[in-house]
Amino acid sequence: MKNTFNNGLSRRSFLAAAGAAAGVAAVPAWAAPSLPLRQIDLAAAPGATHLVDSDGTKTKVWSYNGRVPGPEIRIRQGERLRVAVRNGLTEETTVHWHGLRVPHAMDGVPHLTQKPIAPGETFVYEFDAPDAGTYWYHPHQRSFEQVGRGLYGPLIIEETNPPQVDRDVTWVLDDWRLLIDAQISEDFGNRHDMSHAGRIGNTVTVNGRITDMFEARAGERIRLRLINAANARIFGLEFDGHTPWVIAYDGQPVDPHQVTGRLDIGPAMRIDLILDLTGDPGDAFAVRDTFYSRLKYRLLNVVYGPKRLRDKPMRKVAALPDNTMPEPDLASAERHHIAFGGGMMGGMAMAKMGGREVGMMEMMRNGKAWTVNGVAATGHVMDPILTLARNRSYILALDNQTAWYHPIHLHGHSFRVISRNGEPTRHKEWQDTVMMAPREQVEIAFVADNPGGWMFHCHILEHQAGGMMGVIQVT
Repeated sequence: MKNTFNNGLSRRSFLAAAGAAAGVAAVPAWAAPSLPLRQIDLAAAPGATHLVDSDGTKTKVWSYNGRVPGPEIRIRQGERLRVAVRNGLTEETTVHWHGLRVPHAMDGVPHLTQKPIAPGETFVYEFDAPDAGTYWYHPHQRSFEQVGRGLYGPLIIEETNPPQVDRDVTWVLDDWRLLIDAQISEDFGNRHDMSHAGRIGNTVTVNGRITDMFEARAGERIRLRLINAANARIFGLEFDGHTPWVIAYDGQPVDPHQVTGRLDIGPAMRIDLILDLTGDPGDAFAVRDTFYSRLKYRLLNVVYGPKRLRDKPMRKVAALPDNTMPEPDLASAERHHIAFGGGMMGGMAMAKMGGREVGMMEMMRNGKAWTVNGVAATGHVMDPILTLARNRSYILALDNQTAWYHPIHLHGHSFRVISRNGEPTRHKEWQDTVMMAPREQVEIAFVADNPGGWMFHCHILEHQAGGMMGVIQVT
């Protein structure tokens, strides 16, 4: 697979219940006085953009402020952000601030945290940014289609003392299912995608374009922020001739370590790299995506210009400063098991849907194929799968009982990934979205310090729509 079509196109109800309102009014323990307010306007609306050819056919998309990705929002850690979102679509929408530990009422989940934004209406989101890092924003209303049509954008929270680099670069990775005329295929939410790997497209873009080349300078050090905004595609990147350093997962600092092989990044995940460009002027190297054995391709070439920035590499990569998450107490942590089931080849016979037991065929007829603890979600408002006491430590034992990958995302919190298949993880990395391989078991640990009802779901958006979604209540 090349980074273009495979089909011959040239390159070129308000809150869930009155009782929820009391939880919404509370603020997390880490909220603090903010720095100056930053104000931004976002307009979600239909539009068109050059995805495949800057001189050729435009692709009809949905976008923020007429751009795909939407505008990069960049503020400093501790600042307060106010975003007025106007809905120019013909259907309801919301905005979720993925990875940010915002107050419940600002989380952007329809009917659970807010009334959806009706066509022609505006909703104002306002919150502090307690943690530096790489985040992104996108709808949580019919996200399998709204995100799939282009509604997303990067959100960067800069450190007070950022690492010394020559450039800070963001790559928003996405794929699109396009037809021969470069228009988006309308087969959103079809049964096959829902029950298999999700909507994997045939055209990959970086920052909203098919990109052949990234220009660089010999001796340069860049901070490369990777954001996977795809509905379902997992990217497995290899940097020919170079060895990047990982400095953050999902916006959260990690002990710097070099990538010695493929770097996997699942849907909704982010990875920050330090990339030292150690080649010579005129050199070029490929960045390849090799995750799917039958869909390997070259994402782009990093091409060195004619001049050298410096002769000697910069000093050793330093760790980023810690963010504000409280450390979970593993010795006293309460433990819970959460099982993810369903999908083709999953062997699931029965599940709960709409409060009653149904068979797999009835689930499929109703557009459902996946479960959390045996329940297929039929909307964002549901009985909690867990009710947790505020400021207590918890370990969640996640059990992927399916034949498919699942990037599992928890709203309102970050967590440490402490083990995989019973083996302790090397870096105990903080994440908000953890990718689980088929049949894999993963343990995560966190302090439930943010009150409210929080979505906990697979971020393959067709899996989420197909039932793999639950609510964790923090009281």
